[in-house]
Amino acid sequence: MADKYESSELVKNEEKKRFELHVDTHFAFIEYILTNQNVMYLTHTEVPQALEGNGVGGSIVFKALNYIKSNHFTLAPLCPFVAAYVKRHPEWKEILASGYHV
Repeated sequence: MADKYESSELVKNEEKKRFELHVDTHFAFIEYILTNQNVMYLTHTEVPQALEGNGVGGSIVFKALNYIKSNHFTLAPLCPFVAAYVKRHPEWKEILASGYHV
């Protein structure tokens, strides 16, 4: 999948427990919880109104899923936006944590 915001770096804000994607003067984020079993729960995605409809939400989910995969974590998509993304892009189902389906 081509990423319109490929040059925008995903920031893992460990203090706030969220991934951030800075675009212009705004930023989108996905909140996460990482368990001791290396399951990453993505719990909430937020895109500022000024960035809505421009693919920012899909971009931050794509980047977060790549982070999860490259760190050998598994995904628990509690956020409906993330779950819908995985459903539309079934290639990501391989990183779903045991017992999770979309």
